[in-house]
Amino acid sequence: RLQKLKEMFISKFGSAPKFYVRAPGRVNLIGEHIDYCGYAVLPMAIEQDILIAVEPVNTQVVQLANTNSLYVDFSTSVNNIQINKSKPQWHNYFLCGLKGIQEHFGLNNPTGMNCLLDGTIPPSSGLSSSSALVCCAGLVTLRANGKTLSKVELAEICTKSEHYIGTEGGGMDQSISFLAEEGTAKLIEFSPLRATDVRLPSGAAFVIANSCVEMNKAATSHYNIRVMECRLATKLLSKSKGLDWKKMLRLHDVQSKLGVSLEEMLTIVEEVLHPEPYSTEEICKCLGISLEELRSQILSQNTQDVSTFKLYQRAKHVYSEAARVLEFKKICNEAPANAIQLLGELMNQSYISCREMYECSCPELDRLVDICLQFGAIGSRLTGAGWGGCTVSMVPADKLNTFLKNVKKAYYQTDVQRLPLENNSLFATKPGRGALVFVEA
Repeated sequence: RLQKLKEMFISKFGSAPKFYVRAPGRVNLIGEHIDYCGYAVLPMAIEQDILIAVEPVNTQVVQLANTNSLYVDFSTSVNNIQINKSKPQWHNYFLCGLKGIQEHFGLNNPTGMNCLLDGTIPPSSGLSSSSALVCCAGLVTLRANGKTLSKVELAEICTKSEHYIGTEGGGMDQSISFLAEEGTAKLIEFSPLRATDVRLPSGAAFVIANSCVEMNKAATSHYNIRVMECRLATKLLSKSKGLDWKKMLRLHDVQSKLGVSLEEMLTIVEEVLHPEPYSTEEICKCLGISLEELRSQILSQNTQDVSTFKLYQRAKHVYSEAARVLEFKKICNEAPANAIQLLGELMNQSYISCREMYECSCPELDRLVDICLQFGAIGSRLTGAGWGGCTVSMVPADKLNTFLKNVKKAYYQTDVQRLPLENNSLFATKPGRGALVFVEA
């Protein structure tokens, strides 16, 4: 693959690349939609990745090309980075990483670059192709400008810089992209950012299946509305407990300020919030503020026009999911005889909560999860933001081949649209390694 990329680079730019950067995609085993609420998640890097061949140049221009002809070439001056939020095109994700590093070091005249990108992560599939591209671009810019940072610093900068495209993500994708190690999943905790190894049971295979429904976080409002519902739930829970609600941003803040367990937080949610959706008027009344204040001080740009918010359901999902992540890690560490069974149950509970409390599934994902469970998965759930994208299933290793054959037949071969996609849409994966730079010897 490297050789092929090098040859394409030479025919495109007329000279050879000086170095290559790779950043992996990821699958989140458990802990969906809770990173931006401050809670730990449990992802692993996958083998699919973004690979960029790079040649620093003396002009102040970045030229971007892609081995996939669906993605058009792009070039811009390094001193005038414009990121268009209204159309999240592939080059904008590269520009996020570039701009993040540029701003971090205050680079006035950053190095120009010729870059050729090759990606094997299916786009808009919930396997984090966009964050892998942001991370790859950050690392490319760092290396081309002769700067160094720790992996943790890089992950934090790339998390912030992806916000330039309008996605209010929480940092899981960028953290695993840099901190992943081969052979182990990671428990990733935030503020401060740290990653702990989680050894997965040896008798289980993890299988990714793409629903073939594309979901682009930056192009839809579902994702940012959920972020906002969690923020509003934080404010109402804080106010009801006499905390300084104006300073509270994430559901984790409420738990840590109150010093109670996740189980106790679930009880507080039951006591304080009602299951019916909240109107903006009711939220203003609960907080004692005007609609104008709500819009200007709390709601994000892209949630200004939303008129109702579900707070009870979102908070309930977040606190229960945060508890499932810790339980998952505990089972992996203690490795009881029935570990695979127990982990599978947690994955199934996570899925039901995503579908019913967080409402981030879709009919195709529901169907795919059913098929996976029917053909021998012990646990199966959506992974990534949802509303499309992929499922991850835990399958006993000795049943893997039959499982793959049956799922192919039941989900991909029954549909004309999915049939041509089946080979890249269903695969077993092992925990892969994190982002790296390599130079030819």
